[in-house]
Amino acid sequence: MLAKRIIPCLDVKDGRTVKGVNFVDLRDAGDPVELAWQYSQQGADELVFLDITATHEGRKTMIDLVKSVARQVNIPFTIGGGINELKDADALLAAGADKISINSAAVRNPNLIDELAKSFGSQFVVVAVDTRLVDTQNLVHLRGGREQTDIVTEAWIKEAESRGAGEILLTSMDHDGTKNGFDVSLLSKINAAINIPLIASGGAGNEQHFVDVFQQSGVDAALAASVFHYGEILIPDLKNTLRKNHIVVRG
Repeated sequence: MLAKRIIPCLDVKDGRTVKGVNFVDLRDAGDPVELAWQYSQQGADELVFLDITATHEGRKTMIDLVKSVARQVNIPFTIGGGINELKDADALLAAGADKISINSAAVRNPNLIDELAKSFGSQFVVVAVDTRLVDTQNLVHLRGGREQTDIVTEAWIKEAESRGAGEILLTSMDHDGTKNGFDVSLLSKINAAINIPLIASGGAGNEQHFVDVFQQSGVDAALAASVFHYGEILIPDLKNTLRKNHIVVRG
């Protein structure tokens, strides 16, 4: 069995790490460079760094900050925000990224997934999907959750996989920041429908939520932000709890 991954997420706005509830009411959570170093030391398996307003503000990811974060860590590092073309990804790779994450740009131009996978390899391409339940369907949302589409989440994820995505980062906007647990039902459904790794995001509030999402949905990784940023869950403790529940994790 492949080891499950624990991934802290650094949502960055104006050079600071922030966290909100259901994608709004953002509050400061610290210096992203310092947090990245702490997580690397604690035993995080990977980091995700998202410039959360880059797409909304129509600008590129902050390369200098990316370089600073990359210098502090010795674990795989995914960067997203404002990536619209190959040269954006190339610049991030040069700045220290191991993978790039695309979200709104991929929906607007699905060929971008094909181009990135062909140029850099599928393992480099993470397609992030923000989803919210609207009436009875999970629909894809863009621009940091600000824009609802009529695209059904499961269909879009299958298309992303077929175009060369190496991994899916699925965030339930309904669960995000609530600390009531991951959307296990949706994650189980999506995980059964695809053959590439699925990262669960949105809703982590305690260690049991991680146990539940791995045992009940079979996802490959679980991502969280505020519970790590504010010290509510320490990664070494979380990994010990997962091991006690017979979930394979890295050292």
